[in-house]
Amino acid sequence: MKIIDTHQHFWKYDPVRDTWIDGTMGVLQRDFLPKDLEPILEKNKISGCIAVQADQSEEETRFLLDMAKENDFIKGIVGWVDLTANNLMNKLSHFVNNPLLKGIRHVVQAEPKGFMLREDFKRGISQLKNFGLTYDILIYPNQLREAFELVKSNPDQSFVINHLAKPNIKEGHWYDTWNKNITEMASLPNAYCKLSGMVTEANWNHWSVYDFKPYIETVLNVFGTDRIMFGSDWPVCLLSGSYEEVLSLVEYYLQLFSKNEKKKVMGENAIEIYNL
Repeated sequence: MKIIDTHQHFWKYDPVRDTWIDGTMGVLQRDFLPKDLEPILEKNKISGCIAVQADQSEEETRFLLDMAKENDFIKGIVGWVDLTANNLMNKLSHFVNNPLLKGIRHVVQAEPKGFMLREDFKRGISQLKNFGLTYDILIYPNQLREAFELVKSNPDQSFVINHLAKPNIKEGHWYDTWNKNITEMASLPNAYCKLSGMVTEANWNHWSVYDFKPYIETVLNVFGTDRIMFGSDWPVCLLSGSYEEVLSLVEYYLQLFSKNEKKKVMGENAIEIYNL
């Protein structure tokens, strides 16, 4: 089975730039580069990965593209450009000269209410399909309704929900609302979802595979195996679990599915959606 990890990060740690890595995240306060990930992928028989932006800068996009050019196991990147820029078309035209750019992401979880429905942001989103790029959606559950409106208004654009929209697995708060809104999102055929980023939304020190049951089963039921992809969220996942534990978690919930369905979730969907 060809396995593609659709969500991981690289960085050269900078305490001034990377303020999101606070004092509770000491394990992340160092460099994480391809040389650190490659042996992990080889050990777990992962065929390749997609590197996703962690910083809101074009420098970050160039950094990731350089990493991908130098390391064959990085099959593509999801970078960042300012989607509200007046010269967005020029920026995208420049970056897509590198075929390793597969998508764009903005850290919307940090933005105020209404950001996704701003005219300048929507205008930027509407251009991505012209360049064959996906858009990765990084949000919290209370932003799902707004994201639904964005996805619905762009039916020809592929959107990928990161981390199940970060439900509060640790406390279980607002599960019913998350369930309703993620189900609504899944009704849109251009919406996809990554089985990623779950362990860091659980109790970092004390979680079991059963804590994720209602969330994973919901996503599997409403998106189906044609629109779901595996992602490790390495190295962020190290806050709560090893790469092997994250991989095993997804495999645990796929064990009753057919071989073909497993192949889709673990690799084939990623190859199609990100045009690898």
